[in-house]
Amino acid sequence: MKKFLFVLFAVTIMASVTGCGNKNTLTLYTWDEMFPQDILRVFERETGIKINYVTFDTNETMLAKLRTSKGTDYDLVIADDYIIETAIAEGLAQKLDKAKLPNYKNINPLYQKQFYDPKDEYTVPYGAGVLTIVYNPRRVNIDIMGYYDMWNPAFLNNLGIIANYRVINGIALKVLGESYNTNNITSIRDAGELMLLLAPNVRFIQDDYLEDKLLSGEISAAIMYTSQVTHAKMADPGLKIVFPEEGIGFGIMAGFIPLKARNPGAAHAFLNFIMDAIRGASCFEYLGYYSTYLASDLLIAPEYKDFLTLPEGFNIDMEMIKSISPEAEQEHNLIWTAFKKAAGQ
Repeated sequence: MKKFLFVLFAVTIMASVTGCGNKNTLTLYTWDEMFPQDILRVFERETGIKINYVTFDTNETMLAKLRTSKGTDYDLVIADDYIIETAIAEGLAQKLDKAKLPNYKNINPLYQKQFYDPKDEYTVPYGAGVLTIVYNPRRVNIDIMGYYDMWNPAFLNNLGIIANYRVINGIALKVLGESYNTNNITSIRDAGELMLLLAPNVRFIQDDYLEDKLLSGEISAAIMYTSQVTHAKMADPGLKIVFPEEGIGFGIMAGFIPLKARNPGAAHAFLNFIMDAIRGASCFEYLGYYSTYLASDLLIAPEYKDFLTLPEGFNIDMEMIKSISPEAEQEHNLIWTAFKKAAGQ
C-alpha cells in the first residue's frame, strides 16, 4: 500500500510539473515573444488557466514534433499558413467549436477562406505580413526597386536576410519570373545557381532581431518580415521600405488546436481572449504584423497605423507560399545548404 501511494504521489507531482492532463494548464506552442507579457498574465489571472509557453525555431520543427506526439503534447499551436495546410491534411488538427468563440466575428474576412483552411473550420488568424526590402539611404547609393538589386556588387558582405529557406530561395525564383511554389526541378536548380551568386553579398542569415543589424549599421540593407520592418522603421524613420516589383510573398500566421490536445477548452478560451478588439490591438502593436481583426483596427495607436495594414492603393502582385512536391522540397533543401555554405553561415 505504501509503495502504491508513493507511486501515485509521484505521478501526481509529475503531472503538475509538466501540465499534462491538467485542465488548468494551456500548453501553447509557437515562436518566442509572440504575445505581450501583460496579455499572458491577464489571461492567467482572469481564467485561472496557467500558460505553459513552449517555443519552436521553424515551422518544420513544429510539424515534426506534432507528428511524433500525435498532437497530445500541445493544446494550441500558432504557426505559418503553408505548414498548417499540411497539419490539417494529415489529420493533426481538430475543428473549432465556434460556439466557444464569441469574438470570432472580429476577424477581418480578408484573412479568411485561405488555401490552408478554405472553409474556416480549423484556424484563427493571428497576424499577417509581406516580405519587404528595407535599406538605409544614407549608406546606399542606388535606388532599390526589386529583389534583383540585392545582387548588386555594392552590397558585398553588406546584406541581411531572414532564415526561411522557401522564402529566400523564392526571391531567386521571382527574379527568374517563376512562382514561389513551382514544382519544376529545373527552375528550382536555376534559382539555386542564382542564389550562389548572391552569397558574397550576404553577411547575416537570421530570423531573430535582424532589424538590429540594420539599425546598428552592420548592414545597409535587409530582406525582412513585416514585424522587423515595423520595428526598424519606427526606430529610424529615415529608412526606406521597398515592395519588390517582381511581386512579394504574403503570409498569414494562425492558431489551430491539435487533434488530441489535452485541454482544447483552454485553447478556445485563449483564442477568444486574444480576439477581443482591445487585446488584439495590443497584440498587433507588440508584434508589428498586420492586424487580422477588423475590430482592432480602429484601436491601434496612431504611430502604428501606417505599419499594421497594407499601404493604401497597394497593387503589387502577392503570392502565398504553399506546400510543394517532396522532390521540389528536397531540391530547395539542397540549394539552401549550398547557399549557406557559400555565404559562410
